[in-house]
Amino acid sequence: MLTTISWIALSIGILSSIIIAIDVYRHPQMMKIMNFVWPINGWFFGPFAIWAYYRWGRLKAKDNERKDERGKAAKVFLSTSHCSSGCTLGDAVGVPIVAVTGLAIAGSTLFAHYAVEFILAYGFGIIFQYFAIHPMSEDNTPMDSIKASIKADSLSLIAFEIGMFGWMAIVHYVLFAEPPVPTEARYWFMMQIAMILGFLTSYPANWWLVKRGIKEEM
Repeated sequence: MLTTISWIALSIGILSSIIIAIDVYRHPQMMKIMNFVWPINGWFFGPFAIWAYYRWGRLKAKDNERKDERGKAAKVFLSTSHCSSGCTLGDAVGVPIVAVTGLAIAGSTLFAHYAVEFILAYGFGIIFQYFAIHPMSEDNTPMDSIKASIKADSLSLIAFEIGMFGWMAIVHYVLFAEPPVPTEARYWFMMQIAMILGFLTSYPANWWLVKRGIKEEM
């Protein structure tokens, strides 16, 4: 039963990403990096991502003619989506690396996933943040923008990984006698849930960063 549910959830996520990607292609975002952010979020948020994209994301399209009347909560949602997409991409890339290499830390593949995925998520997170900050900062040198990206993204990324890694630990040690592996649909369904929880733990951090002026609301 769980395998069937997993395939359904994954199919819905992929379909949601495709629907958003097609519309983004037709209506490109003013901030180019968001053309990648929205489809990535579609993978784990599914139909909710489609709803959020058409309600809020389309307001940031180059050809938008609607008035932007979003509140702070929606703007912070976009900031969190931007952070989460970089983390998600890094985590997704890290999984097959650990699987193929058979890497383990202290005898645990879970700890290897933590290490590899955190490093990659942090790297992609900074890259995504850089391409949000640098185009808007004409006076910044690339190094200035990298430093600003690290400052803006570090806390939110750590908060995201806390939610995600916490769920991975529950999956690994509590829910299954034999944890699913990356070749199974169940594994990637658990990862979808992990991304959603990571988003939820990252949202308060993004709210605080925006409130303190460390990060821009989007």
